Amino acid sequence: MTYKLYIGDRTFSSWSLRGWLMLEKFGLDYETHMVGLYSGTYRQELAHLAPARTVPAMQTPEGYVLSDSLAMAETLVERHPDLNLYPRDGAARALARTITHEMHASFMPLREACPNMITHVWEGFEPSDAVRADLARIQELWALARARHGQNGPWLFGEYSLADVFYAPVALRITAFDLPVSDEAQRYVDAHLADPAFLTWRKESKSETYDPWPYPMDLGRKPWPGDVS
Repeated sequence: MTYKLYIGDRTFSSWSLRGWLMLEKFGLDYETHMVGLYSGTYRQELAHLAPARTVPAMQTPEGYVLSDSLAMAETLVERHPDLNLYPRDGAARALARTITHEMHASFMPLREACPNMITHVWEGFEPSDAVRADLARIQELWALARARHGQNGPWLFGEYSLADVFYAPVALRITAFDLPVSDEAQRYVDAHLADPAFLTWRKESKSETYDPWPYPMDLGRKPWPGDVS
């Protein structure tokens, strides 16, 4: 039973990362198909997957098409109840689903001011009040999940879940823009940076090059954590 996953550039596409993680981290059988998100060819390459017009897009083994990461996640929950994509405990499951859906629908100031990218860290970025408010809410959610259900591992609910899939690019934005977070939140960010799946994703992203850079900023650069300057 093989899924077909369509993703954009690994360097920038946070939603593609989410789609990939939900298949990769839970050991599902899938094929990856790259489309030209930044070259502008993705619409033609997704044309056979109507109504999909964005990445990630997923085609089930039966040929059903899902073109939203949350729709993909909830479909996988239905199809693979044995995998515990959300925690099995009822209270933890409710909270995990709640904060996952909040991430999917919220935090636009953070997204707009801090485009996802995983090549380097910007120096001197000053977050706006709106970005700081998003960070405060994110840390509130992370701390709540960890305090109630995170005792048995480094992830929000101890074991890896869809909540971690959806917050992975948030952790990467915090890293790329050197955003101020608590020590507890930073430990959670560090768990994503050290995750073997993310390290694989980042390694594969290094073949991607851009001229001009899609998101120019008048800021200095320093190496990504773990890179040699």
